[in-house]
Amino acid sequence: MQRLRDRYLHEVRPQLLREFNYPNIMAVPKIEKVVLNIGLGEAVQNPRAVDAAVRDLTVISGQKPVVTRAKRSIAGFRLRKGMPIGVMVTLRGKRMYDFLEKLMAVVLPRIRDFNGLSPKSFDGHGNYTLGLREQLVFPEVEYDQIDKLRGLEVSIVTTAKTDEEGRRLLELMGMPFRAT
Repeated sequence: MQRLRDRYLHEVRPQLLREFNYPNIMAVPKIEKVVLNIGLGEAVQNPRAVDAAVRDLTVISGQKPVVTRAKRSIAGFRLRKGMPIGVMVTLRGKRMYDFLEKLMAVVLPRIRDFNGLSPKSFDGHGNYTLGLREQLVFPEVEYDQIDKLRGLEVSIVTTAKTDEEGRRLLELMGMPFRAT
């Protein structure tokens, strides 16, 4: 199931090498990692929310997530240093390519009224972040098993130096960007 990686090696990399005139094949940008994150503001009142989010993210990514904790106390949010406020998982290698393939082929088309991803969500260094409103768009998440709909942030980290390079890399990999 390494179709996306093979596509990168045999089609995308040579295409980028020609388009941007890189000095050698090692200078061509690649996808380094994919980070999935669920922020849990409700975890302050509901400690079980963390367990549910860990379960959801484990099912989605196939890897056990890490619980992120507050770095400092914020009285206005009733937040103390060390309290759990989210869960995240970093995917690399085969799991990363499998996840991206599933995201582009299955998950994004399942989003209601989907007309392409915004090409403006790059960070200035070729990395792309997209937000999903609910975890139900993933086919392995069962409706009966979830306690609450939660948003999910997917960050795709590339070795590209500019947004233009990063966008072209993701376009060639098959990411469905909206026409501007």
